[in-house]
Amino acid sequence: MKKLVVLSGAGVSAESGISTFRDNGGLWDNHRIEDVATPEAWKKNQELVLDFYNQRRKQASSVKPNAAHYALAELEKSYDVTIITQNVDNLHEIAGSSKVIHLHGELFKSRSTKNPRLVYEMTSWELKTGDLCELGSQLRPHIVWFGEEVPMMETAVDITEKADIFVVIGTSLAVYPAAGLVHYVPASKPVYIIDPAQPEISLKPNMTFIREKATLGMEILAQKLEALA
Repeated sequence: MKKLVVLSGAGVSAESGISTFRDNGGLWDNHRIEDVATPEAWKKNQELVLDFYNQRRKQASSVKPNAAHYALAELEKSYDVTIITQNVDNLHEIAGSSKVIHLHGELFKSRSTKNPRLVYEMTSWELKTGDLCELGSQLRPHIVWFGEEVPMMETAVDITEKADIFVVIGTSLAVYPAAGLVHYVPASKPVYIIDPAQPEISLKPNMTFIREKATLGMEILAQKLEALA
């Protein structure tokens, strides 16, 4: 079975109603990235950061996967699919995708501030000051903040290098290191890039651009994959 690797971004979840900061001038609900999504922000105002992610979690709890999420899950019937996502929501999993790698962390998990290997599933949308790990330290969102290392990047590169087909969907390829994954795809393998705005990357012979939103783009991709089979 051919290995189909997908790099997904905020544009996939946007059609489910999850807001993206890049569509709002670098703001999430009037919050600057520097104030809510950096280690410095956590040190400066823990309450603000916790509340910000509580609101993200609350919003994500109220939305459902869209047709693009389900179409990606459907591909598992014909391909060995791995989704590498920049999204922190769990909509890929809810839609039925079985192999999902979260590059930027997971919204519905918390982790210890003392030992980053201690990660916990969250049973509600709220994480508060005083919620502690088993070592007695404050729990923080299990999110890779700006300025932090991306621990799953090495795994993502390894998977990308083995791809028979690579699909980019719902990302402008502006956030690194994730955006760099496209350069690890073997030159002989097809790359499909689904996004309304063509990303500013060097065009290579193996690249096909589908300039549509995620849901319609997946319908077009399914036709192209059928012709490829």
